Amino acid sequence: MVKERLLDSDHSRDVFTYFGLAVYSSQSLEQQLVNLLMLMKLSEGKIPTEEDFTELYQRKLSSSLGQLVQEIQHHFPFSEEETIQLTRIWKQRNYIVHDYFKERIQETFSPGGRSRMIREFTKFSDQAQMLEKKLQGYSREFYRTLGLDNDSIASYSDKS
Repeated sequence: MVKERLLDSDHSRDVFTYFGLAVYSSQSLEQQLVNLLMLMKLSEGKIPTEEDFTELYQRKLSSSLGQLVQEIQHHFPFSEEETIQLTRIWKQRNYIVHDYFKERIQETFSPGGRSRMIREFTKFSDQAQMLEKKLQGYSREFYRTLGLDNDSIASYSDKS
């Protein structure tokens, strides 16, 4: 009996671990959207000083995923598939963070329910990470276009 409770407890912790991974993955995607937006602004010459860069960067960091998705869609030529992925991840992230456990709490009490939740969180994390990697590729192109490397971007933002 004690062994079963321990397994249930470990499995329950796994649900919250994978929930944390899903949230982390969406935050990593948010950060990559901020990075891409900042590189776009730099490439367009819209940030005249380091102080302006730092101020805009801080504002973008406080934007929600939805605000970042809306903004970047107006400035970057994503494919239709990428736009659908961004929108889907944004909506899934909001559901996971705001409503998931309110609607699915009963599933945490059964091994099958917990396993389903873990699979859903894993699938979401994988999708968010895959999209983040695509955005990293676009950022690398901006780095090259601007003649920058990672060290020069880091030093530019560290001076503030």
